[in-house]
Amino acid sequence: MIRCEALTKWYGGFLALDQLDLELQPGDLFGFIGPNGAGKTTTMKILATLLTPTSGRALVGGHDVVDSPDAVRRLVGYMPDFFGVYREMRVVEYLAFFAAAYRVPSGERRQVVQDLLTLVELTHKADELVGSLSRGMQQRLGLARALVHDPQVLILDEPASGLDPRARVEVREILKELQSMGKTIILSSHILPELADICNRVGIVSQGRLRAFGSIEDVAATVAPHRVRAQLAAEDSPEAAAALLREALAAPVEYEASSSSLLVRPEAGQRVRCEEVAAALVGGGFGLRGLRSETPSLEEIFLRLTEDAASGDEA
Repeated sequence: MIRCEALTKWYGGFLALDQLDLELQPGDLFGFIGPNGAGKTTTMKILATLLTPTSGRALVGGHDVVDSPDAVRRLVGYMPDFFGVYREMRVVEYLAFFAAAYRVPSGERRQVVQDLLTLVELTHKADELVGSLSRGMQQRLGLARALVHDPQVLILDEPASGLDPRARVEVREILKELQSMGKTIILSSHILPELADICNRVGIVSQGRLRAFGSIEDVAATVAPHRVRAQLAAEDSPEAAAALLREALAAPVEYEASSSSLLVRPEAGQRVRCEEVAAALVGGGFGLRGLRSETPSLEEIFLRLTEDAASGDEA
């Protein structure tokens, strides 16, 4: 559904995107992650036909964003981080106006507006002025606006920005429902745990380059592999057990006093299984009270990748 090939964008002497390659399938809910200035918004604006790339190609539904912008716009609903609203319009008027702008047939607009209000749970605010809505409600209204022409692709730049926890949960549930309808969604956010909860694919971008792409499990396996946490019998020495594991597994091991457990942290490309940890400890005469494998959090993966990228660029 979406393909970027060596996508590059220069702003004068500043390289915002550097040979970015990306491919998303229909129905993907893709979390775009990166620090401010990493290139996320630039990529989204190119896909929404609001910016022209310096070089490379971007395709949406098989249409080139430069050669066929009108065809792309029919497929895409775009919601920027900050967007203006017509504050003196009623909610129904606001959506009907944009439905007309997208050339939704006049006989269908009323039903389209009602369906969208139901989807974003704003039916009870249909006759209220847009300016009277809370920030969370305006964000949901902006999402409805992006959907008036029933696009196959949604590009959402920080849709949960500035929202309270309840409003973020509401937006997240709407996105899950849209994905279930087969929409392809690109979503950027600084709230990484929420991306981990809803996205089937993530991409981490830093300094204009895509540093990692895939499912969270795939990215973690290449960047920060699964860890193993072991809880020892109360009478055992954690220092002695950690020394044994370091020698047996050739992997970093640390003791966490807060959880009274040993944590085996394999290096990138290294794999340590629970069975190996158990065999080493039991064979060494230690007792086990608990053992489990842990996937690194999205925050840990992000920090590892962006730190490594910064170090590599400086070198």
